[in-house]
Amino acid sequence: MVLRFSSIGDIVLTSPVLRCLKEQVNGIEIHFLTKKKFFGLLEHNPRISRIFTFDGSLSVILPKLKAENYDLIIDLHNNLRSNYLKLRLGKPAFAFDKLNLQKWLLVNLKKDFMPNVHIVERYLETVKKLGVKNDEKGLEFFPCDCEKVDESEFPSEIKGLPYAILSIGGTHFTKKMPVSKWIELASQVALPLVIVGGKEDLYVANQLEIELKKQAGKVWNTCGKFTIGGSAHLIKNSALVLTHDTGMMHIAAAFQIPTVAIWGNTTPKLGMFPYRTEHINLEVNNLDCRPCSKIGFSACPKSHFDCMVKQDFSYKPLQKFIAQAIKISVANG
Repeated sequence: MVLRFSSIGDIVLTSPVLRCLKEQVNGIEIHFLTKKKFFGLLEHNPRISRIFTFDGSLSVILPKLKAENYDLIIDLHNNLRSNYLKLRLGKPAFAFDKLNLQKWLLVNLKKDFMPNVHIVERYLETVKKLGVKNDEKGLEFFPCDCEKVDESEFPSEIKGLPYAILSIGGTHFTKKMPVSKWIELASQVALPLVIVGGKEDLYVANQLEIELKKQAGKVWNTCGKFTIGGSAHLIKNSALVLTHDTGMMHIAAAFQIPTVAIWGNTTPKLGMFPYRTEHINLEVNNLDCRPCSKIGFSACPKSHFDCMVKQDFSYKPLQKFIAQAIKISVANG
C-alpha cells in the first residue's frame, strides 16, 4: 500500500516510485490510498492494481484496508493521519522523510540546509531497502483518452498550429502572478496561446484573454472548460508551458514539455522544480522575505508582493529558452 493523500503535484511526483516498484520488485501488487477528489489522477496508471479513497475520516476505509493484509506500507505523505493509519494497520512500513526541520529553517530563518536533490529522489530513498533504484525515466501521468480535446473544439485561428500553454492557476494567491505580469511574459512568446485553469481562474483568465487579444494575439481561454485530464492532453501536445509552481508544472514535466516555472513565495530549493525535463526557473532572488512559506498564503504577508511584481522577463536566458522551444516545435511540425 502506497500512501499519498494530496495534492495534484505531489501525487504526480510519486509516479517514478510506482513504476520502479512495479518493474524492479518481482511479483509486487501495488495499491494506493488517496483523497477521493484525486482518484482521477491515478485511475489509468497501469502500475496500480487497486485504488482506495477516502473523504473525511479514515475510519470508514480502515476495515477494507485491514482485509487486504498488506505486506508493506510505503508512506509518502508522513503526517498525523498516515501515522494513525499505519498504527491501526499494524504492518511493516517505510516512511518518507519530509525534512520538516530543514524546511522550517529555510522558510522562517532563511537558513538553507535543504539537500540539493529533487523530492522524487527523496521519495525513491524511501524504497531503497527493497533494492529499488531510480531508472532515470522521469515522471508519468496517464490521462484518460476519453478526456482528449477534440480538434474540432480548437478555435479556427489556432487549429493545427503549435501553441504555448499559460497555466495560470494555483491554490494560493502568493503563488500566482498578477495579470499585468502574465501579459508582459506572454508578449515574449511568438506562438498562439492556450490558457488553462479551473473555473476559479475564470475572472483572471478573461482579463488576460481580453488584453492579449488587444495585442492581436491568438488566444484560447479554456479555463473551466475541461477536466484536469483534458488540460493535461492540451499540455501534452503543446510546444511550451509557462506555469506557476503547481500540479500542472509537474504534469508538463511528465510529458517532457519545455517549461518556464514561475516562483513567487516558494522556491525551487524545496526540491519540487520540474523533474527531468528542459526548464527554466523564474524567481526574484535577494528578497529577505522569500521564501515566506513552503505552500502559500491568501495575501502577501508584507503587502508588497515583490516576489511576483518584480519578476524580470528581459532575462536573456529566458528569451533564449523560449526561442529554442519554439524552434524545436516548428521543426517537428
